[in-house]
Amino acid sequence: MFDNLRDFSDTPLYEDEQNDLYQEPELTAKPSATPKRRRKKKGRFLGMTAQQRFLISMMFMFVVCLIGALAMFVTGRMSIF
Repeated sequence: MFDNLRDFSDTPLYEDEQNDLYQEPELTAKPSATPKRRRKKKGRFLGMTAQQRFLISMMFMFVVCLIGALAMFVTGRMSIF
């Protein structure tokens, strides 16, 4: 099974076909020039989107309320009946 593995590594698995959907970008700048990285401000905090932050905050609020209710049951300040 692995006898011809080295032979397969030299040849590509797929034929190089011309694909109209993807074209290589043409280099217009000098190859030695490195592009400057710009910081994108998209309203992200810790790499999360607004929906992810909202979900995390709702889960955190639920956990805090649950721990608070359990603490009140344990101390006897609240009872079911």
